[in-house]
Amino acid sequence: MAGLRARPGVLRLGKGGETITVRVEIPEQWDVVAVEASPETTVAEVKRAAVEAILGAAALPGDLVIKLNGFEVLNEQVSLVDAGAKDGSIFLATYRRRRPVR
Repeated sequence: MAGLRARPGVLRLGKGGETITVRVEIPEQWDVVAVEASPETTVAEVKRAAVEAILGAAALPGDLVIKLNGFEVLNEQVSLVDAGAKDGSIFLATYRRRRPVR
């Protein structure tokens, strides 16, 4: 499942034990990354890892909002489970403000 419609490889966060796999999509880049993490990993950690993987280390995660099921996750310090994520959930990370097309 992790390789389905995502770049090759999986980002692994947290220590061993129970994990869930979620995808993070940044539509402005037409790119998706799979993230395998503990259910207790925060949304902010997943967002930071995905933004760095897709946009590079110079990107600022604060410039993007992250959504789950169409709604912005307002408190990114909650765990994946507390945010409502399940194994296979898709997060959308998009710029807070629309950017001009060049």
